Amino acid sequence: MATEDLMSRVLHTLSEVDGPMSVEVIHQLVDVTGVEEPMTIAEVADLLDLSQHTLRYYERIGLIEVGRNSGGHRVYEPAAVRRLVFLTRMRLSGMAIRDLQHYVALVDAGTDTVPERLEMLLEHRDTVRRQIRELTLSLTATEYKIATYGGATGDGPSTGGAGPAAH
Repeated sequence: MATEDLMSRVLHTLSEVDGPMSVEVIHQLVDVTGVEEPMTIAEVADLLDLSQHTLRYYERIGLIEVGRNSGGHRVYEPAAVRRLVFLTRMRLSGMAIRDLQHYVALVDAGTDTVPERLEMLLEHRDTVRRQIRELTLSLTATEYKIATYGGATGDGPSTGGAGPAAH
C-alpha cells in the first residue's frame, strides 16, 4: 500500500475518534506489542497494511535490515518490525525518505547521535506546523470563495466575485 493509500485509511479511522487526538491514537494504528517471533514478509505487510513492494524498497534503500531463512526468504525479527512501525509513522507525518535514511543512519551510529536526531525531529515538527498553518489558510480561502458563490462552484452563472476572471 502506498503512503497516500495508508494515509487515507488512517484518516478514515481517525474520523471515528471523538475528541482531540493524542499519542494513543498513533499507538492504536498498529499494535506490535505481541510481536515476539520472526515474521514473513506477507505477515509484516498485512500487519502494517503496507505492500510487500514497499517493504522490499525500504530494505533496498537501507532503512531496514532483514535476515533470510535457510530457504532464502525474508525473516523480520521483532526489532525490524518495530523499526518498520516507526518508519511508517514518520512517512505518515510527511517525513521524506531522504530524511528517514539520514535518521536511520544516525540511529545505527549509536546514542551519541541523539542530539542530532532530536534536532531533526524538532525541525520536522516545525515544518509540519507550518504546513498545517498553510493548509488552514488555503481552506479558509477556499471556503470563503464557496460561500461567495452561494455554494455554486462554477456550474452556472456566478453570484459573487468580480466576474469571470475571479473564478
